[in-house]
Amino acid sequence: MFPLYDTIPSRRKPYVLYAIIVANFIVFFYELSLSNRELLDFFYHFGLVPARFTVPKVRNKLGFSILPWLSHMFVHGGWAHIIGNMWFLWIFGDNVEDAMGHGKFLGFYFLGGIFAALVNFIFAPFSTTPMVGASGAISAIMGAYFVLFPHSRIVSLVFFFVFFTFVEIPAFVYLLFWFVMQVFNGLISVAMPISNVAWWAHAGGFVFGVLAGLRLRKRYYTYWTGKNYYYWW
Repeated sequence: MFPLYDTIPSRRKPYVLYAIIVANFIVFFYELSLSNRELLDFFYHFGLVPARFTVPKVRNKLGFSILPWLSHMFVHGGWAHIIGNMWFLWIFGDNVEDAMGHGKFLGFYFLGGIFAALVNFIFAPFSTTPMVGASGAISAIMGAYFVLFPHSRIVSLVFFFVFFTFVEIPAFVYLLFWFVMQVFNGLISVAMPISNVAWWAHAGGFVFGVLAGLRLRKRYYTYWTGKNYYYWW
């Protein structure tokens, strides 16, 4: 199931969302200008390497810095990585920014990314593989969307072998299935660590977003009529 767009309109322009996407592509284009050796060094210094904080030998080599807890959200490993992340951010981020407001959305984005990285750190504290990408923060956005807009529809491209079709899937169903798959893959990665995907960062970010969304929802009641929605503060 590949999401194409949702059915909930935004009331305001998501300026913070635009800025985050632009910033990610600026960093990625800088990565493209680096040699393979320079790019590897870039990943190790600006990606989040758990062993940097738990293994003295690695910490002595890379140096101690808390910057990677933020900078890793803007580093991506290739075209597929950044396009996939930015696409999900584009689909789910505008409505969440609309609900939170620009400033709170920015803070939520960074806190969600940090929390997601922390969860992944707990499951792999001695890993020497740099964790890079915005997926933890985006997972937090998806978690908030899950709570705030459960009656939305996610228009998705669904493949059946060589055939495909377009299906409107309830956001609640789509995102719950997505979350379950992250946890399932995370459990597999614990038993058989053969994947470099930070599944637990995805799951942790989603939980953070759900909790933040539940707290936000206490401030107002959301009512849907067809494809339109209104807020009562």
